[in-house]
Parts: sequence; structure tokens; C-alpha cells
Amino acid sequence: MSVIIYRARITIEAMSWILGACVMKIKRSDRRQFLWQGFVTLSTTLFLKACTRNSNPTKEPTNSGLEGKSDSLAFISVPPASGQTPTGLIVCLHGFGGNSQALASFAPKLNLPDYQLLFPNAPFPHSSQPGGRQWYDLNSSNLKGLTESRQRLRDWLESLEGITGIPLSRTILSGFSQGGAMTLDVGLTLPLAGLVSLSGYLHAKPKPTTGVSLPPVLIVHGRQDPIVPLSEAQRARDTLRSLGVAVKYQEFDMGHEIRPVVLALMQRFVGDIRYHQLN
Repeated sequence: MSVIIYRARITIEAMSWILGACVMKIKRSDRRQFLWQGFVTLSTTLFLKACTRNSNPTKEPTNSGLEGKSDSLAFISVPPASGQTPTGLIVCLHGFGGNSQALASFAPKLNLPDYQLLFPNAPFPHSSQPGGRQWYDLNSSNLKGLTESRQRLRDWLESLEGITGIPLSRTILSGFSQGGAMTLDVGLTLPLAGLVSLSGYLHAKPKPTTGVSLPPVLIVHGRQDPIVPLSEAQRARDTLRSLGVAVKYQEFDMGHEIRPVVLALMQRFVGDIRYHQLN
């Protein structure tokens, strides 16, 4: 199995998280441990265990057809491997400094042949990673860009039914790291089928939209994550459960990465959602 290594990209994300730790309002005791873990990690090899590229699912980013409007996001679309009309949509949001092409490499290993997968690019270019994108600036004191990204992502998601014919009730929103944070932020305000946060975190306590049922959530995190502390995942779990959200939570002995076992868990989560939709 070939392994795709994202050492530089994740190192940049680690450095930005270290510089922006106070922005996340982590408790002082946790912050000291977080900073120490980050500096130790910078001296080691950080990599994302990706899947075998037994096929090339990515093309040039396909525009949503809303070019020039605030709800436009460039994205890569991977059609169902079955060749049939898609059962649903799975939207995958990349992390800080990543891009849609990097995350789209996971499509074959998700092994969800009946789903169409969409990989949007974040609105803003990363300040120091060539080709990288960001949903907002982790190094700024006020999470610069978050408000705009939140609205653009929401508008784009609401436009997808008109583009694909698939309603939000059959759309699952997922994300890695900063993309996981955006998933929890925006996803709880829309009538989506489910949410998946991989190595993610909460910006603040969610304020779900009145009258919108809260979708089930899968949260997966590494116990040895040196970039987003495990405590952030646990806080997200506890906060969402206090709001009445059905949360499936899983920790693994891993760092800030996506392993095959994580993709398998995500696949089962999607399968469970589909089962409940049909029964």
C-alpha cells in the first residue's frame, strides 16, 4: 500500500495551532500541555496515512454554477462508483492548509459506491502553504474569515439540492481538523442527515436553528493528537450531548491523522443513517 505523506502541510497546521492556542480558549493547564505536545511534534515526522491510489477520482475542481455569488465554492465531485443515481451526498471539508484534491484521495477507501462525494475548497488561500486553503485564519485573534466562511458554506450547502437533486435530508457533512470544526459549526443549523468530525473541535457552544432537528454526529479523535488536544473532542462530545444530539464518539491510539479504521467507522456510520432512513 502506498502512503501519501503530508508532512509539510500538517506541520504548518501544527505551528498555526500553537500560535493560535489562546484563540481556542483552551484552559491554561491544558494549553501548557498542548504547547508542549506541539513543540515535541514539530521535531518528529507528522504524516497523514492515506489510502492506496488504486484509481484517480479527482478532476479539476468543478464550479457549483454560482460563480461570482457569495454562495460559490469550487469543489471536486466524485460520482457514485456504482454508476447509478446517488443515494445521497457526502460533503468532505479539508483542514487548515489543505485543499479539496488532498482530501479527495480518500474517496476510494470510503467504499460508499452509492453516494456522490463532494470536496469543496475553503474560500481563502493559506498565507504560507502554496496551494493550501483555509476556512479562517487560525493566527488571528478574532478567527478572521470565520463569519464569511460560515455563511458561504451554509449558502453553498443549501444550493446543492438544486445542483444535484439530492436534498439536505440525504446529505452528510464531514470534515477533518478545521474542516471538522466547520462541520459542527454549520451542520447543526441545517436539516442534514448526519455530521462527521474527524480530529475536529467546537468554536463555541452551538446555537441550533429553531425548528431544525439535530442530526446525529460522529466524532473521532486520536488520543495522541499533538495538534488538536483530545480534550477538545471530549468537550465537543459532552456539549453536543447536553443539547440532545445523538453523538457516536470514538478515540483511537493515533495522532492528527485519518487511518483506514477511521474510514471504516465513518462508512458504518453512513450505513446506519441510511438504514434508519429506509426503516
